[in-house]
Amino acid sequence: MKRLFTLLLVGALLMCAYDVQAQSKSSSGKKTTKTTKSGKNDKKKNPAGGKPKPVEVELPANSNDCIFAIQLEPDVAFGPTTAPKGGGRIQDVMADKNNPNVFQYEHNSVWYKFKVPYNGMLDIRITPTNPQDDYDFLLFRYTDEYFSNRIIEGRVKPIASNLAAIDTAVKSPVIGMSTEGTKTFIGANGSGNFLKSIPVKKGEVYYIALDNKTGAAGHTIKVGITVESFDPMVLFYDPTIKKNVEVDLLILEKNTDNRPIVKNPKFRGGHIKFVPGFTYSLYAKKDGYFSVHKEFNSNIFKEDTLMRFHLNKATKGTKFAINDIYFDDNAQLLPESDTVLSGYVSMFRTHPSISFTVKAYVQSYGIDIERDIQQSIARAQAVKDFFVRNGISSDRIAIAGMTQNEIKRAAAAALNKGQAFRDIKAELIITAINPE
Repeated sequence: MKRLFTLLLVGALLMCAYDVQAQSKSSSGKKTTKTTKSGKNDKKKNPAGGKPKPVEVELPANSNDCIFAIQLEPDVAFGPTTAPKGGGRIQDVMADKNNPNVFQYEHNSVWYKFKVPYNGMLDIRITPTNPQDDYDFLLFRYTDEYFSNRIIEGRVKPIASNLAAIDTAVKSPVIGMSTEGTKTFIGANGSGNFLKSIPVKKGEVYYIALDNKTGAAGHTIKVGITVESFDPMVLFYDPTIKKNVEVDLLILEKNTDNRPIVKNPKFRGGHIKFVPGFTYSLYAKKDGYFSVHKEFNSNIFKEDTLMRFHLNKATKGTKFAINDIYFDDNAQLLPESDTVLSGYVSMFRTHPSISFTVKAYVQSYGIDIERDIQQSIARAQAVKDFFVRNGISSDRIAIAGMTQNEIKRAAAAALNKGQAFRDIKAELIITAINPE
């Protein structure tokens, strides 16, 4: 009878809560930040000087009930929030002799939920805005569609909880769960900031009930999955100025439905963590340069600890010298050339406004200059044909061979001065950047 009454109560409250949710878009649990007319985040300035105060994320009024838990994205911090207020319409948890590892009752609570993107060890970081606030938290593993009802009835118990009082000696009392912890449960009379990390599996869903006894200020919360990972240095290099440059970088994790692991408009280079065996898509762009797109498996970092990309300027007159392509006696490209040329195909495909010339070279002793000129033109045509076969419009590509003077100078250098022939087999020369 008690269970039936509870289910009816929850149903009635749901109808009420849905009205609230329809009136407030922010009840979805997503971040809401104030913006200026320019579209940029508006940060409140500190009248006394110093760093501007971060804009607080407003907590939806119904997020202090389990059924309206706020969705967290792994590895993305949520907050700082406004202060949680009240225990919600329903006291989802309440301590009794059969359920001692929960709050005595909900004071000022917030419920969060998240889905595990891959196997690993759970990491939770909760940072109170006011170090004097006493935050406690419970961790539940989601069961089924009746999860919220089972919580209310006390039939689903937390798998971990920290109810300890704050340590006033700690300047920034971050609490949570990590490999630093040693206990799964810490009671009200216990001490310790971090619980022992637990193993979690891809696809599992967890709920966090966070409670603040004082309710004076908000918090920032971040969940993540710790795994043994590769940690290479990623850099973007301008070969013209011979320096690493800043880029707008996006890296998506293909194994977790394209979850962004890096989204940084001002990435200056640094270490990035990759899960072993996972596939990633990397996109980097910078004004005035060709953008970069690369698909790769993280296992390449078993041997390489550095991933460095060359950023080539997309300006008229820029030349790309190509050495590692090969031709047969009839000026046809050999298959060994495909890998190198495919990289340039990708580069020009992402910049359809750019036109360019393919200029090819031959090694000549000047015996039959006219034949060598025609051979160089034929090579250029073979390279152009490769680009066209791979999706680059023929209208964007001109071809050129060596001139008489170029052949004479190359032959004289090789015959009279003992110099070797140049290694460059072809050049791609940007001739125009047309309005898009």
